[in-house]
Amino acid sequence: MREQDFGGPSRGRRRRFDDEETYVSADDEETFVRRRQPVRLVDDRPELDGPPFGDRWSTWVDTDVLHGPEPWPAWVITDDGAIDTDLGVLKTGKEADVSLLERVVPDTDRGVLLAAKRYRSTEHRLFHRDAGYLEGRRVRESRTNRAMGSRTAFGRQVIAAQWAAAEFAALANLWELGQATGGLRVPYPVQLDGTELLLEFLGDADGQGAPRLVQTRPSRDELADLWQQTVDAVTVLARAGLAHGDLSPYNVLVHEGQLVLIDLPQVVDVVINPQGPEFLARDVRVMADWFTAKGHPVDAPALTEDLLRDAGIR
Repeated sequence: MREQDFGGPSRGRRRRFDDEETYVSADDEETFVRRRQPVRLVDDRPELDGPPFGDRWSTWVDTDVLHGPEPWPAWVITDDGAIDTDLGVLKTGKEADVSLLERVVPDTDRGVLLAAKRYRSTEHRLFHRDAGYLEGRRVRESRTNRAMGSRTAFGRQVIAAQWAAAEFAALANLWELGQATGGLRVPYPVQLDGTELLLEFLGDADGQGAPRLVQTRPSRDELADLWQQTVDAVTVLARAGLAHGDLSPYNVLVHEGQLVLIDLPQVVDVVINPQGPEFLARDVRVMADWFTAKGHPVDAPALTEDLLRDAGIR
C-alpha cells in the first residue's frame, strides 16, 4: 500500500528502515525532540495548522521518518491527511513508555490502533546496562560522542535515539526473518521518528493489549504448545546467529495463542559478541525456569547446546 494508492500528495521522500543516515546532529541540540506540524502564515506570522481533531497530523510522510519493511501490511495507513490521537499509556518501563495511538483517515471508516513506544531521554534515569549494549555505537561528530560519553542531557537524547533506532532495525530484520521461516513472530515496525517507534498493536479492537506471558494461566496443553513456540523462536534466531539478549516471560506477549517477542533493542550477535553464548544461555535458562515452575519441565542445557550448534558455535 502506497500514498499514491489514495491520491494523496507526498510531503517528502520516503525512507526505508535500512537507509544509512546519522539520526541526530550536535548542532540540533535545541530541537532534538520535536513534533512536526504543517505551518501556514496568518498576517505574515507563522501559525500551526493543526488537524481538526486528535493530537497531530500523521507523521508517516515526514521526510525524517523511517518506514518498516515492504510490502507494507494492508492495515498500515499511509495517507497524507491521516490524524493521530494518543489514547493513553499502555505500559511504563525503565527506558521507554508505550502508549496506545489511533491513526485514522477523516471522513472514512479507515483507522488502526498502534503501539507508540517512546524512549526516555533527559528527564529519566539512564538505560540499564547501556554501556555494554551501546559499545561500538558511535556517530561521526566528535562533539556528539563526547556528549554521549559524559551523559549530558543532549548525550542522553542521542542514546535514546540510538536505542529506538536499534530496536526498529532489529524488528524490521526479525519481521522479515519471521515471514520467511514462519517460526518467529514480532510486532511489525510501522515507522520510526526520532525517539518514537510506532508498532503493530497486539490486542483487541477496544484497545486491550495482549497479556505478557507472565500474566497468563495456561493449561497443561497450552504450556506445551507455548514452550514449543519458544523453542521455534529461539531456534530461528540462533540459525540467524542471534539471541534476544533479554528474553523473559515479561518480554513475550501471547496474542490469540501465538507467542510474540517484544522489547528487542539489545538483540545480540552470538557469533561476533564475545558474550553472545552467555546471552543465549541466559535467554533459554530464564524461559525454561518459568515453564518448569508452571509444571512443564524442560532441559535448558540441552536446548542451549542445540542452539549453539545451530549458530555454528559448537
